Amino acid sequence: MTFPSVRRWLLGSAAVLLLGIGALALVVAARLPDDEEVAARIAAGFSQRYGVELTVGGAHWSLWPVPVLALSELATDQPQPITLRRVSVRLHLWPLLLRREVAIDEIALESLVLPRASVRAFRDKGPEPQESERIVPLPAPWTLAAVPVERVRWRDVVWIDRRDIALAYDGEVTFDDNWRPRNLRLERAGAASPVRLRLDREGSEDRWRTRIDAGGGTWNGQARLEVLPEGRGLRVSAELDPRQVDIEALVQAFGRRSAVAGKVSGHTSLVAEAREVGALMRGLHTRTTFSVQPATLTRLDLAKAVTTVGISRGGTTALDELTGTLDTQGTEDGIVMRYTNLKARSGVLTASGNLRLFNRQMSGEMAVDLVDGVVGVPLKIGGSVAEPEVSMTGGALAGAAVGSAVLPGVGTAIGARVGQQVEKLFGGDEPAKKKPALKR
Repeated sequence: MTFPSVRRWLLGSAAVLLLGIGALALVVAARLPDDEEVAARIAAGFSQRYGVELTVGGAHWSLWPVPVLALSELATDQPQPITLRRVSVRLHLWPLLLRREVAIDEIALESLVLPRASVRAFRDKGPEPQESERIVPLPAPWTLAAVPVERVRWRDVVWIDRRDIALAYDGEVTFDDNWRPRNLRLERAGAASPVRLRLDREGSEDRWRTRIDAGGGTWNGQARLEVLPEGRGLRVSAELDPRQVDIEALVQAFGRRSAVAGKVSGHTSLVAEAREVGALMRGLHTRTTFSVQPATLTRLDLAKAVTTVGISRGGTTALDELTGTLDTQGTEDGIVMRYTNLKARSGVLTASGNLRLFNRQMSGEMAVDLVDGVVGVPLKIGGSVAEPEVSMTGGALAGAAVGSAVLPGVGTAIGARVGQQVEKLFGGDEPAKKKPALKR
């Protein structure tokens, strides 16, 4: 069984950069193209396939002691260009000479910069390869080997996201036949706290032992790959168990800040289906049940929020435990995060609620119980991740005032809850003010 979509993703774009392989095969039976001709062929092939001009600063190839093609200083003609300092392709010599098979021993990438907007411009461009087509165009009787590429290595591959946060990665992958990864290593380069992913294939099965080191803890388990029937694409799934992962260290490794501090443990289920490998991340869905013991809300003081009329911002809340379920869903415009069944406990308070986070904007609600007799005060959550805020709705505030007049303390909370429910019943919630979407 073959993987047309996997094959397209792995070599479809690279093929135009590696058209010089055809020149290397031709040297056995025809004239030798010089470096300038190889560079011109690659640039022309890229432009023809994608409709985007490519500049190739330099090209060099040699046959001995092994066939090698090296390209340097590549850049696409885009407002924010994709750039590549160097790519080298090393071929196996004996299959090339004895069986006229092109078998790539290694592809090495150095300093590849991938701006998100520029990469998206290539989505769905180029012809869909058919089973009879060659990924790398080779003259007859040359063919690709059963394992066309054995290893891909990359160093300083930088992804620039929608918020212009640039993150660098190092890694390598080795392949079995049918484009199954045998081993994969991926690391966040330059992170203060190491974040590493390791996949190791278990025999000939389509499952991989998965080990993640992150935030001083682990996130280990098993991943699976399935080919869906009727050409519906691929399905990737995984079951992972986070153990004592420092949340702040993990989030900071990806250029972000966390509103919660502590070490998380739990269980994660992951699934994604797509026709192309590149679309798997956009359709990724995860569910994690988690427990953080102890935990700190680094930007909210819940006790202050309960006792303060109006909007409350800032402060911290120390918790003995924070538990809940986090669902994430990839979309074209970012990742939607939903926290459900949130429960927080400390010596001062208990709280429960739900929260939605998208494009760094927060919305949700919670009920906070204080041990001094104030029970179940309803709060709504808003603001951004950088500046979260909690407040009561107008109806809850009105109910609290009535309850306080009748019976201070518990009456305040009961009145607030009654006021909130009446407000919901009659649709009295104030419409949310539209805020400009922040980049995630």
